[in-house]
Amino acid sequence: MTDGSEADDAGADEFEPDPERVDRLREIADDVRGETSESKQLANILYRTSDLYDEDEETSPEEIVRNVKFILEVNDRGGLGR
Repeated sequence: MTDGSEADDAGADEFEPDPERVDRLREIADDVRGETSESKQLANILYRTSDLYDEDEETSPEEIVRNVKFILEVNDRGGLGR
């Protein structure tokens, strides 16, 4: 039986800084960003996900999930100004 620390250590390794992954995710985000709200939304989600691998960013998967939910809610409301 383990105390859970092994699982915590394994999870931490998944998001080690990876500049190539950051660049690739952000490149894809730039490619999919278009004029539609859906394409902008997807680009924002990809860009935010890339922060997991950016050594200059301090974030967690949980924070990103909260951000994605916020992005989706703002879109449902029709934008920030409403």
